Amino acid sequence: MDESMKQLQQGLTEIEIEAENVLLARHQLVEIDRMRNGNREALTALRKRARTTKTSVPSPFESIMKDIEQLESRPLVKEVCATCGKHDSREDTWMMFPGTDGFARIPFHAAHSILEKDQERLDYDAKKLQSYVKEKSFLISEKGVLADKISPGIVRSLVALTDKPNVEGFAELSQ
Repeated sequence: MDESMKQLQQGLTEIEIEAENVLLARHQLVEIDRMRNGNREALTALRKRARTTKTSVPSPFESIMKDIEQLESRPLVKEVCATCGKHDSREDTWMMFPGTDGFARIPFHAAHSILEKDQERLDYDAKKLQSYVKEKSFLISEKGVLADKISPGIVRSLVALTDKPNVEGFAELSQ
């Protein structure tokens, strides 16, 4: 094989590997979104069980003021969990951990704390994968592979998009 054919073959191999990595990352994003939705549903169910919403739990200031009004030998600051509210946080709750087929009986507060931490971790992983997909898609576009279908300028503008809304334009559209 002559040198130009070897370079072409090597370039195509690199592009194919990058494209496979992008596809794998997109599949991982789908799986992470499924887990995020499951966690969100479980947290909603726990909040319904505790009869709280994110805004229905009194702020720590309100709790302090109520405690000050009824001064007894209680501690001055009472910690209020946003999910537990006035629900008994020691009440046992059944929870199935990811990757297992068994259920565990753990305290209510521990169950929602685990789910909230998992949700934060999954959100972080999803954002990391989204930026990876954007970066790799941009690199593949720069190599000219997508040039016959999508121009590199369009891909560059799509990859550079941010989630910052245009407040002025939105106000004009809503009127």
